[in-house]
Amino acid sequence: QVQLVESGGGSVQPGGSLGLSCAASGSFYGINAMGWYRQAPGEDRELVASVTSDDNTNYVDSVKGRFAISMDNAKNMVYLQMNSLRPEDTAVYYCTADVRPTYWRGAVTYWGQGTQVTVSS
Repeated sequence: QVQLVESGGGSVQPGGSLGLSCAASGSFYGINAMGWYRQAPGEDRELVASVTSDDNTNYVDSVKGRFAISMDNAKNMVYLQMNSLRPEDTAVYYCTADVRPTYWRGAVTYWGQGTQVTVSS
């Protein structure tokens, strides 16, 4: 089984910065991609950013230029650096990983438990 454990998050004032980390553990062949979703109260869950194992990144328009995602293949970790935070960034942030259980099997998506990010003055 694969587990994703997130760390970071918390509360910050508008304009501040926070960093999120997520580590994948368990028995698997490899990870194709990792990412971060977020869900604000009453809103649908949305993809914030994703990164592939060969460093192709993708961001939702609202965070472009402010957030940076990176992946450490050796450590099976993904990071999200969030700068110039706004109140509308307030949400629960979830880590995801597209994991290949074995060389022959296709990827399976796993989710972390979520971590709260609150941007407020």
